[in-house]
Amino acid sequence: MSTVARPVGAPHLRLGRRGERLAAQYLQKLGFVVLSRNWRCREGELDLVLTDGDLLVVCEVKTRAGENYGHPAEAVTPEKVSRIRRITGQWLRSFGVGWCPIRFDVVAILASPAGELRLRHYPGAF
Repeated sequence: MSTVARPVGAPHLRLGRRGERLAAQYLQKLGFVVLSRNWRCREGELDLVLTDGDLLVVCEVKTRAGENYGHPAEAVTPEKVSRIRRITGQWLRSFGVGWCPIRFDVVAILASPAGELRLRHYPGAF
């Protein structure tokens, strides 16, 4: 008797994971090294934390199946930005990182009806 592996989670969660994988691969091709992925603390989560050896990049990844609720990058509201900044401080303390230059990026990913993903990178978005 054989079993067939089935995707785990709701479709929007699977799409989000696909988007985060694509974003990480894209940023790694630019020369960044992933330090943390989906790092969580009590206040929330950082999608990706990366470095090129000189710069720390905190990247918020937004993946959507369409633009019915606006472009994915529009989901990064001022409240979300404030939370990401606070969580970044917790990440720095947790890993004992002192002062370093930090850039906050957004990677917005749209999925076509056929399932193809289109990525747009906004370096220094906030």
